[in-house]
Amino acid sequence: MFGKKKKYEPNIHPDEIFMDAKNIPGFEVERFEGVIEKPISRKSFWALGIFFAAVILIFAVKIFSLQVVYGRSFALRSENNRLRKVSILPNRGIIYDRNGKKLAWNGMDSRSYSNLPGLDNVIGYVGFPSKKDSHSEKELFSKEMVGKDGIEKKYNNILKGKVGLKLMETDSKGKLVSESVQRNPQNGQSVVLSIDANLQSKFFKILKSVSDGRDFLGGAGLLIDVKNGEILSMVTYPEYDSAVLSRGGPKEEIKKLINNKNKPFLNRAISGLYSPGSIIKPLMAVAALNEHIISPEKKIFSSGKISLPNPYFPGKRSVFLDWKAHGWVDMRRALAVSSDVYFYEIGGGFEDQRGLGIKKIMEYSHKFGLGSLTGIDLAGEKKGLVPSPEWKKNNTSDSMWRIGDTYNTSIGQGFYQVTPIQMAVYVSAIANGGKILTPRLTKVPNKGDFKIVSRDLGIPAAYFKVAREGMRMSVLLGTSSGLNISSVKIGAKTGTAQVGISKKHVNSWVMGFFPYDKPRFAFVVVMEKGPSENLVGGLYVARQLFDWMSLNTPEYLY
Repeated sequence: MFGKKKKYEPNIHPDEIFMDAKNIPGFEVERFEGVIEKPISRKSFWALGIFFAAVILIFAVKIFSLQVVYGRSFALRSENNRLRKVSILPNRGIIYDRNGKKLAWNGMDSRSYSNLPGLDNVIGYVGFPSKKDSHSEKELFSKEMVGKDGIEKKYNNILKGKVGLKLMETDSKGKLVSESVQRNPQNGQSVVLSIDANLQSKFFKILKSVSDGRDFLGGAGLLIDVKNGEILSMVTYPEYDSAVLSRGGPKEEIKKLINNKNKPFLNRAISGLYSPGSIIKPLMAVAALNEHIISPEKKIFSSGKISLPNPYFPGKRSVFLDWKAHGWVDMRRALAVSSDVYFYEIGGGFEDQRGLGIKKIMEYSHKFGLGSLTGIDLAGEKKGLVPSPEWKKNNTSDSMWRIGDTYNTSIGQGFYQVTPIQMAVYVSAIANGGKILTPRLTKVPNKGDFKIVSRDLGIPAAYFKVAREGMRMSVLLGTSSGLNISSVKIGAKTGTAQVGISKKHVNSWVMGFFPYDKPRFAFVVVMEKGPSENLVGGLYVARQLFDWMSLNTPEYLY
């Protein structure tokens, strides 16, 4: 009926429920067919709720404790305690001489050095990194010492080792709270030099005595093995004090070194530039023989000078003087008595005698290593200068190359500039029959691939033999007779190079090799800028050294 509410009737009748409860056969029991489903109880929900509430409460209490109860103390500790990464510095490697003597090692607070004089400019010194020493800002502010000069600088990467690292926690008073090592340091490796420290020290003392006593500006000297390039001694005077520079004081001592007009920071053995004078003559002799300019037996007459017509002043002649009249001389005797006229003629030519000419002189100078770096394992080496017409044109007011320039070059004067180490390599080639060696200061190789480096000049051995015979004759009856001693046979050549326009000063040279019959070592000495009237120089230094070696290091003389 319209408007009358219909009575609700359930869709499921009681008898159907009881029928399900009996689990009539055919129901799938595994799926709970025929089983009455029951809802999850309220107790389960309460238990789960209490569990999560407890967890939240625990976290809340902990946060309250950290932030409120202990917040102030933790804040203070955070402010006062510091975590720092601290470098663990390794021990720097030791530097030894060839006989195992310590030359540089680690002291308590600084690098320590041998007190033997004459070693400092070779060993060098250490200091804190500067911009030129560092590859990164991290290195710049490191407390690790780095090599600043000499062997300390050249082999710094071997000597320094590897820095370790530790994490340190300290309080506001700097008191250590905790620490842990993150990386252990690796100590530096040792370096063994070819230098004989006692010989080096004696060589230096002799050179110093002659320099101070005869008013030279300074000097340098070398002893080198002619077979493998090992340097037995390399001295330079004056020198600095490695210990003073490494410590950074006393300041007065450093100031004296800086203001010393004789340049103690200059290693004259590798960086000093000098005109070679007559020690260039054996090179000219070998070049002339190899170019078939002259035979060893042909004689040239030296009246004490040669003269040429002057193209600019027809009534005058250009005169080139010898240091004395030598009469008739062949190549060996010309080397022995150091005849300038002989080498003028084979260098630049005269009358019917053909000369090498400046281009050939340049070529052979470069072959012997002049005008280029020797490759010695020290920083700061200079190239020097082999004269050329191009160089004169670009660097002097007189742009024309004249025959007089060639004559002067032939006797080692004029524009020539060489270093003592170049002369040591050159005279070693005379001694060993034509091998140009790469000199080195390390006795024991620091790398597995470190080999003897040499270059063969490709010149017949007979020509070097002539040069050696002339140098031996120089010792027996010529300008090097001061080295005619009984303890060892020496071949040598002296040289005197004038310094400056006034010619009031000279550089005094001597070079040679020993023993003469079977050369083992070559030597070079240069005394810088002494009075021209002084007759004592490089030869006297060498003689005193050989006298000392005869008594103290005879093993090197045989």
